[in-house]
Amino acid sequence: MSSIRSFNRFAINRRALGGLFAGAAFLALSGAAAVASDLKEVAIDFATYNPVSLVLKKQGLLEKALEKDGIKVRWVQSAGSNKALEFLNAGSIDFGSTAGSAALVARINGNPIKSIYVYSRPEWTALVAGKDSPISKVADLKGKRVAVTRGTDPHIFLVRALAEAGLTDKDVKFVLLQHADGRLALSRGDVDAWAGLDPMMAAAEVEEGAKLFYRKPEANTWGILNVREDFAKKHPDVVKKVLAAYEEARKWALANPDGLKEEFIAVTKLPKAVVDRQIDQRTELTHSVIGEPQRQSIQAAGDALLAAGVLPAGAKVKETLDVLIDPQYLPAAR
Repeated sequence: MSSIRSFNRFAINRRALGGLFAGAAFLALSGAAAVASDLKEVAIDFATYNPVSLVLKKQGLLEKALEKDGIKVRWVQSAGSNKALEFLNAGSIDFGSTAGSAALVARINGNPIKSIYVYSRPEWTALVAGKDSPISKVADLKGKRVAVTRGTDPHIFLVRALAEAGLTDKDVKFVLLQHADGRLALSRGDVDAWAGLDPMMAAAEVEEGAKLFYRKPEANTWGILNVREDFAKKHPDVVKKVLAAYEEARKWALANPDGLKEEFIAVTKLPKAVVDRQIDQRTELTHSVIGEPQRQSIQAAGDALLAAGVLPAGAKVKETLDVLIDPQYLPAAR
């Protein structure tokens, strides 16, 4: 009789434990569902230096991808990598478009972002002088006023170019302006040169005869999409859906170059000749997966900035890249 009672107590305890485990599992699953359902909006940037973002926005691809989840999309325009990074750091956007080098510097400076996708391989920056300027090489910038947007690929490109010419930022006068204002300052003669960015750079060439006196395509770091690290941890499935929509937009842009330029013109109001120069001559959209090529390019920029004293002496470029670059949200086979 005692053995029967013992067995019954054991069976009751097993049922109780099973109920506890089932309840815990239910709470865990319902908690995960609650996290997903709590997300009502995704904030993402668009930028004229990121043509794919313009397609994504115009065609409503992201809205369609997130509609079933009840998630709205809020679009914010970024005027440069520096602005996108400010927005990310403040939490006012979840996804932001930058140059790879700018993302690295931001992460070193404590901005908790992950670089997760490649939207372009551009030659979007060069050093620019006016049509009749005597400046023809980087060494000619000594003692001159140069417009630049701090914290962007053009800024990093300028610092690297100066270093290669045996100069530092102490040898020139940086005039800190957003990209569009830098182009305007050059055209007015308020500065001697400008670290340019497309499409404003292409417009200065086509419309005013400005000259690109120093070009180095390989020193232009990749166009990178970043996500706030805490957002990615909480909503990995949403990140994957965002990148799937980005891929749809990128593939459409590759298959429809004229359509891409039409949508670009609709947003920027720039002449076709300007857009042709940027899109046809200086923008490659055949990449998407972030990995070793981007790592090498960004590390070269980081090492140059470290040598030039722009980054703190103790900055860990390689280690930061290990944390920054995160390809898990997009399958490698593309």
